[in-house]
Amino acid sequence: MTTPTPPHSRVVLQGLEFHARHGVFDTEAVLGARFIVDAELHYPFAGLTDDLNEAVNYAEVYAAIQQEVTVPRHQLIEVLADRIARRVLRDQPRVTHVTVRVHKPFAPLPGVFRDVYAELTLRREDL
Repeated sequence: MTTPTPPHSRVVLQGLEFHARHGVFDTEAVLGARFIVDAELHYPFAGLTDDLNEAVNYAEVYAAIQQEVTVPRHQLIEVLADRIARRVLRDQPRVTHVTVRVHKPFAPLPGVFRDVYAELTLRREDL
């Protein structure tokens, strides 16, 4: 795996919240929980004209993330982050690489914590 080059420009979708049923425990499948997703869409947009057809449509990205989070069920948030990153790269040809964070702030842990999250950066050539 190669290290991503420094981004030239990016659009960030931050704090997308969904109720979903990911997790390894049966109660998580029944009750569900809140999941929060951040997605950093790296693509060169300096000098872009003011035409949505030349940009990454982040409304479409939001809809894809919503579907990936709420429809299939995964045990691991790492797998969910991977599926979202691959979907964004497949659906958005202008995105050169994407960083996805899946937060599970109410993960079933026996202690006090602020958040648990999985983060993944994928480049188009990693597909």
